[in-house]
Amino acid sequence: MNLSRRDALVLAMGGVAASMVPFAAMASAADDAIAAFTGGAETSADGIKLDAPEIAENGNGVPVGVDAPGAVSIVIFATGNPTPAVVTFNFGPAAGSQSASTRIRLSKTQDVVAVAKMADGSFKRASATVKVTIGGCGG
Repeated sequence: MNLSRRDALVLAMGGVAASMVPFAAMASAADDAIAAFTGGAETSADGIKLDAPEIAENGNGVPVGVDAPGAVSIVIFATGNPTPAVVTFNFGPAAGSQSASTRIRLSKTQDVVAVAKMADGSFKRASATVKVTIGGCGG
């Protein structure tokens, strides 16, 4: 089979287009996971605080903390990870405060999003971009 320059260019452009598909799918997966948690409800930015480093030298253990007074449940999402929902914190009526901290694994530079379900049924959202120099998911 002989390929002309035009055929080679079309094949190359098709390869570039195909390589972009996973990035759109991951962004969509994170949005879908957040929508599943909120039930499609609107979120507001006040009343929740997310602590995450601006730069993480190693993505294997990135410290994050979240504080949302009055929250019943808080979910932390990593939008660039293959599985966006990283951790869920549930708070009962005897909880002294609605805050938590943990270490999460990030595969690459991405947004970390915390969504809190409040006692009145509303949702609060905070996000931070974490720049990862060495990926924690084999990258």
